[in-house]
Amino acid sequence: MSNETRIVLPPPASSDLLTVHAYQEIGGYKALAKALKTLTPGQVVEELRKSDLRGRGGAGFPTGMKWSFIPKGSPQPVYLCCNADESEPGTCKDRIIIEQDPHKLLEGILIACYAIGSHQAFIYIRGEFHRGAQILQMAIEDARRHGLIGPNILESGFDCEIDVYRGAGAYICGEETGLLTSLEGQRGYPRNKPPFPAIAGLYGCPTIINNVETLATIPVIIEKGGEWYTRFGTEKSRGTRLLCLSGHVNKPGVYEVELGTMTLREFIMNFGGGVPGGRKIKAVIPGGSSMPVLREDQLDVKLTFEDIQTMGSSLGSGAVIVMDETVDMVEIALLIARFYEHESCGQCTPCREGTHWFVQILEAIHQGRGQPDDLDLILDICRSEYTSICPLWAAAVWPVRSFVQQFRGEFERKIRKPEPRPERTEALTVH
Repeated sequence: MSNETRIVLPPPASSDLLTVHAYQEIGGYKALAKALKTLTPGQVVEELRKSDLRGRGGAGFPTGMKWSFIPKGSPQPVYLCCNADESEPGTCKDRIIIEQDPHKLLEGILIACYAIGSHQAFIYIRGEFHRGAQILQMAIEDARRHGLIGPNILESGFDCEIDVYRGAGAYICGEETGLLTSLEGQRGYPRNKPPFPAIAGLYGCPTIINNVETLATIPVIIEKGGEWYTRFGTEKSRGTRLLCLSGHVNKPGVYEVELGTMTLREFIMNFGGGVPGGRKIKAVIPGGSSMPVLREDQLDVKLTFEDIQTMGSSLGSGAVIVMDETVDMVEIALLIARFYEHESCGQCTPCREGTHWFVQILEAIHQGRGQPDDLDLILDICRSEYTSICPLWAAAVWPVRSFVQQFRGEFERKIRKPEPRPERTEALTVH
């Protein structure tokens, strides 16, 4: 059994970190004090740039660089939004941080606000996270009583408020501009970019949007320095990553591992304890349901952003989903397609119609009504992956296309039948 490298998750022995007092006992809010009293906002941004911390929400964009996009001297207010709308199937790491160590997230938010010149932050949390929303609200009130939120924080002259905003369960609101539209009280439709949120975000003002894990990593970087953080991981994948291991494994859970120190197979075997019943692994999705699937023979790849990318997939949101040899890959592709059909906001034609077509074709194949040209038709539909406003259409394309390409033989066996069948006469319906 390999050991975790805990930077974001609390020490294994710690418990009940829901209060300011408990969090301060393990060194909490020291990084905030250091930032407010000894560093300028520009120096905080520079420490993040030195750390090479990449966003942990899925896109992996450098955090310090994103912060530097905020216009200098803008007369408009600047906002920070914490994306806690953790809706990607298989992902549950942000929920763990919120429910077990909420003050680490609040500390990261306050430091980020100081760095970008923001005095108002919003935590946009998934509607189903009832307990998490309550814990955050209690943590905010506790921090306010201790002078850590509100006016003149730690007598530094810096003012900052944090509010919790609960979503209504729409996957699309995890996309940053859909989140902003929802936060403004409108239907959560994504927006065209540019302009990007750093220029014109919430209420048309400069806005930074960071994931929960990203913000929870900031305190330790500020406390120990950006260069210290680069000791972990690889040149292109610094630090640790929270990975949500689920599916056919003996020990599912959320684990924090140093990037580049093990392969995907080693992670599954060492942390997950292998596959139940001694069965063989058939496939693994390395970064949430929207990422391309990998075959068993592709698992000896280092756990880094760049190495997983060379295999044609991505670490994405950190959700590692394991499937054993009993899994019907056509059925899994259909389940994923149904999810994205349901969650499409319908704003863009390729996504609205394409997700529906995926479901129609895959249902026909799964039910024994598939046609010989169905797989080529699916791949042809996939060619429009970058023609929608937001990445949801691409997120639907990537897994479906990869399942067809990686396990085409299994799809073809479902289509081939010895007995003759009448030609399918129904057309792909438009809705």
